[in-house]
Amino acid sequence: MRMEDKICVVTGGARGIGEGIVRKFAQEGAKMVFACDMNINEELNKVENIRSVKLDVTDRDAIKEFVDKVVEEFEKIDVLVNNAGITKDALIQRMSEEAWDAVINVNLKGVFNMTQFIAPIMIKKGKGSIISTSSIVGVFGNIGQTNYAATKGGVISMTKTWAKEFSRKGAQVRSNAIAPGFIKTPMTEAMPEKILNSIAEKVPLKRMGEVEDIANAALFLASDESSYVNGQILGVDGGLVI
Repeated sequence: MRMEDKICVVTGGARGIGEGIVRKFAQEGAKMVFACDMNINEELNKVENIRSVKLDVTDRDAIKEFVDKVVEEFEKIDVLVNNAGITKDALIQRMSEEAWDAVINVNLKGVFNMTQFIAPIMIKKGKGSIISTSSIVGVFGNIGQTNYAATKGGVISMTKTWAKEFSRKGAQVRSNAIAPGFIKTPMTEAMPEKILNSIAEKVPLKRMGEVEDIANAALFLASDESSYVNGQILGVDGGLVI
């Protein structure tokens, strides 16, 4: 059991990639996994070592209250997965300020908010793993996603900064990111098969990734198996970015 005795917090944990990570951590023996999201997933609450929690990553007061309660009960947080994210796509000349601000607030400031409250707890304990979900879009951009690309590129920069910052006094607090490629989720599965096939053709492995692929990457980075991995961006994209 690679997550035995660990207390984990996963944002965007109620569905899709986040839910896959939550379930993977629980299966691997985590003491408790908090699936934080704007919506409660009652199915997750049926699992003994998972709690589905309503939490807005842009609400700093709510984050502080949540983190304080977790530490009061468990005295630590071992793993933080910053996975919450939204998209509001448009070409730059058509992108509204509201769309820009919304994506920045969730995808970038939300990662900052969660990490600012949880990293000090890890540093005090002397150990921890912070994993943030970036994207291949954050590496090479994408038409119509100025806001999204900016946030995912920012996540990469913050990840590398935190890798240096959190361990500078000897704490074994690691910061890494995952950059998924084209992944099958309930959202993408609703797309026409023709479009999905055209997407898969762009990937060297000629297929889209599975949620399980991202969950396995998160498991590695969260576990002690990656104890010497710090400041890295792990591409899980079938070779799309080479």
